[in-house]
Amino acid sequence: MAHWLNLGQILKVNAKKFPNTVALKDRKRAFTYPETNRRVNKLAHSLLALGLKKGDKVAVLLENSIEIVEVYLATAKTGLVIVPINFRLVGPEVVYIVNNSDARAFIVHDEFTPTVDAIRPDLENVAPDRYVVVGEECPGYREYEAFIGAGAEGEPKANVMAADPWILIYTSGTTGKPKGVVRSHESHIAFYLINAVDFGFNEHDVCLNIMPLCHINSTFFTFTFTYVGGSAYIHPARSFRAEEILEIVEREKITFISLIPTHYSLILNVPEEARKHDVSSIRKLLCSSAPARKDMKLAVMEFFPGVELYEAYGSTEAGIVTVLKPEDQMSKLGSIGFESLGTDFVKILDRDGNEVGVGEIGELYSRGPMLFDEYYKMPDKTASSFRGEWFSAGDMASRDEDGFYEIIDRKDNMIITGGEHVYPSEVEKVVGSHPGVLDVAVVGLPHDKWGEGVTAFVIPRDPDDPPTEEEIMAFCRDKMAGYKRPQAVLFISQDEMPRTGSGKVLHRALRERYASGQ
Repeated sequence: MAHWLNLGQILKVNAKKFPNTVALKDRKRAFTYPETNRRVNKLAHSLLALGLKKGDKVAVLLENSIEIVEVYLATAKTGLVIVPINFRLVGPEVVYIVNNSDARAFIVHDEFTPTVDAIRPDLENVAPDRYVVVGEECPGYREYEAFIGAGAEGEPKANVMAADPWILIYTSGTTGKPKGVVRSHESHIAFYLINAVDFGFNEHDVCLNIMPLCHINSTFFTFTFTYVGGSAYIHPARSFRAEEILEIVEREKITFISLIPTHYSLILNVPEEARKHDVSSIRKLLCSSAPARKDMKLAVMEFFPGVELYEAYGSTEAGIVTVLKPEDQMSKLGSIGFESLGTDFVKILDRDGNEVGVGEIGELYSRGPMLFDEYYKMPDKTASSFRGEWFSAGDMASRDEDGFYEIIDRKDNMIITGGEHVYPSEVEKVVGSHPGVLDVAVVGLPHDKWGEGVTAFVIPRDPDDPPTEEEIMAFCRDKMAGYKRPQAVLFISQDEMPRTGSGKVLHRALRERYASGQ
């Protein structure tokens, strides 16, 4: 039975079960389940023909596309491990992930080949003949369609077990280096089953995928529809135009979308003429990655009449931990809901490991079948994130008398901007290396569009001749991804920087002090 607990086997079954159902679709193409299974098999054989074997890592630097979905599925069938890389990252960040993951093959979109070509000499384990490009042909790369065209259509022979690793996905690290989260086949299959039951998805549903497929959110929700035999429409993550999204909903009869508050804000602010589209096919909506205000929730439910609105709390490591269901949206504003179906339990513990009482704040821990295996090559970090079988993503929370949970603060001051996770220490390291900066603290301040804006508070080395905001922003441009770079730089004095008695910056105090003014 363990062999069946991977998405590759599910695809094989669904190719027989749903022969006429469109599995994947984008702006130009549509593939049924049998067509998708044949393409994935051919890709799987071609990857194995490179000399890759079970457990080897395949890095991908791809925008949302049918191709990245096919790579996920091909690695599931072969026992290879996919390493999705955020397409917003710059060269040095990509080098770290490719090398740290021990990736032995690299599949990239043609628009990213200049980035990859510049760092090729620094990539330690990718042989010259193991670069594949999606899109226009490029020297030094195998062209994707020709690459899969050479593969056989039959099912690849692979002894893939449920507990084998499938995805190695990197999430921001508090020390400035991202952490590789190792997730097994069975942890994802558990999610797809739980998700299908919790949300009521079935083979008649059509998902519109907009969230980046290099993020865990998309691997959780998009592939739920592969699991149940539904359809997934894949839309580029960097091409969010609200009116276009509404047009797709009407044309494709979309029934479900997972979005962040920023997306909902853009949809709610479309001009009146854009509201002509029929969006009545939408049955369910998910809001995740950041809390949504009550007025936004009301507006979303008015815009999409009859919709069931869900909110979810989770992490790359833990999966979905809690769900706030439609019937509780208004009565439990600010809550993250109850435990997700399949989450064994949630605990809120004090620093000594004791459970706190109702209304008291502690660190949120969970366990269940969706948990990750480990942080890759980081045994100490893995160990420190657990108390026995219980995992914590470092969030501080409380529980009310009805059993609903609420996130109070992010233990490590993580910023969520437009759905992307940013840790202040990573940004501070770059800004602090500017010769005109004496000290810096980075926090997230409220932002109408992005939820939180990355804001750097800088103490200049020479108060009489400080660098300008533009100089700091230009200095950061080639050193980190765009979503990590400060959206505002404010100059303060030593006395204005809140600190503990030992000299540590009080990020929370800084954030609270300036949030209202911002």
